[in-house]
Amino acid sequence: MTHDRERTGPAWGTFLELADPAEGPLHTRLARALRAAVTGGRLAVGSILPPSRVLAADLRCSRWVVTEAYAQLVAEGYFEARSGSATRVRAHAGVTAPPDAGAGASRWTPRFDLLPGVPDLRAFPRKRWADMVRAATTELTWDELGYPDAAGLPRLRRQLASYLARGRGARVEPEQLVVCAGTLDGVLRLCRALRAAGHTRVAVEDPGWTQLRLTVTAAGLTPVPVAVDEQGLRVDLLRRATAVRAVIVAPAHQFPTGVVLAPTRRTELADWAREVDGLIMEDDYDAEFRYDRHPVGALQGMAPDHVALLGSLSKTLSPAVRLGWVAAPGRWTGALVARDTGGAPPPVIDQDAFSRFLTSGSYDRHLRASRLRYKRRRDHLLRELAAHLPEAAVGGAAAGFHLLLPLRDCPAGDVVKEAASHDVRLASLDDYRMAPEDPGADASVSTLVVGYGNLTDRAVPEAVRRLAQAIQRVRDGRSATPGVSRTDRSPPSPGAPSAPPAAAAPPLPAPRPAARPS
Repeated sequence: MTHDRERTGPAWGTFLELADPAEGPLHTRLARALRAAVTGGRLAVGSILPPSRVLAADLRCSRWVVTEAYAQLVAEGYFEARSGSATRVRAHAGVTAPPDAGAGASRWTPRFDLLPGVPDLRAFPRKRWADMVRAATTELTWDELGYPDAAGLPRLRRQLASYLARGRGARVEPEQLVVCAGTLDGVLRLCRALRAAGHTRVAVEDPGWTQLRLTVTAAGLTPVPVAVDEQGLRVDLLRRATAVRAVIVAPAHQFPTGVVLAPTRRTELADWAREVDGLIMEDDYDAEFRYDRHPVGALQGMAPDHVALLGSLSKTLSPAVRLGWVAAPGRWTGALVARDTGGAPPPVIDQDAFSRFLTSGSYDRHLRASRLRYKRRRDHLLRELAAHLPEAAVGGAAAGFHLLLPLRDCPAGDVVKEAASHDVRLASLDDYRMAPEDPGADASVSTLVVGYGNLTDRAVPEAVRRLAQAIQRVRDGRSATPGVSRTDRSPPSPGAPSAPPAAAAPPLPAPRPAARPS
């Protein structure tokens, strides 16, 4: 429902059709125009009308004309006027309010949201970020408030180059950096540039982030799935795809399997790119969050001439801060900002705010605090899983904010739907597959993808208890959603943060496995 404060306020800029003077005196035509604005929904219930002298000045007429029109509509019940208060549109003025944008379909907001890929939104540094936005708004020069540099604010690019070298082991100059609206925006730009250069296919990890292959398709290229095993991307299979000279890979922490690309595979992948004169798009989406050891360096540092490093603030701060970057080889940088391949840069004020956030040390402090918070939450989750599901062997590196939960003789897709009926949302690993699973895999084992980034610490025990109960019900054949098969899945779509519980079990919604916003 739309809040009153979103639907009310000054209505001083409302368009009014006063018609031809032949259709009557001006005060009559003004009353007619105001009445039409109310009944047509342009003047919402509660809207504040401009003072009579202000509207008279705008219309270049006498104040009497306006007061007469207002008085007529007060008498008809469209407006209300109280002594000492502004004239407003009445609550029961016969207006049919325009429907809310989201009223067509109710979005399911579960009490326990275990979808992967969403950071702890409660930990967003609101005050510090607001301070940076305020400083940027105050101190940006007049020139900087004009149309922005298509590649991004120069000082932010300098600071990002320094941060990526220091924190990610990248080898990049500011001139190679392009500031964009997030990882998907960067991938879309690169894919458009690849298509313009004659590429027709791009390899993607399988299983992998659903939105990446959709973005490849949107750019007019064909995504080619390449399997991932316990050492990461199968470079030997990539070599067999002879028509492919570009690949998207997450070497620091593959999504959703959670594996880290093995050192030998990193070398093989860099060699492949040199041999085919190709491009590796490195998705560095949550590389800052490693809990058992120091994060591995970016692959870009090994082969800067063949790797485009993509990052964003979606995991470290919030998906609401639509800001990311691409550190591309020099020959691709120009194409990223070209009119036919590039997108609009993020707002300069946001770019400058992040620049200040970086140089003040606030970003580093936020990352350190986040690492500690996620590690504690992961440890807590592991303890609860060991207590409620002692037979389950958790998979995935100690990194990011999701883990894998393999289940024996218990279809993960059925568990996802059973858990949904008890206000718990999570995903199955199969939801992220593009090609069928390897025939040699153990068919008796299926895997859940369990996220914990945006789950409060206090909610962990109850979330795990409900998950364990859902697993047990599926195993016992007591599922509340009979007839669900492992292959019965709804198409993936972006996820949403969690919300309070419903009084009763909600209707079974579609699982939302593509919840790794970027």
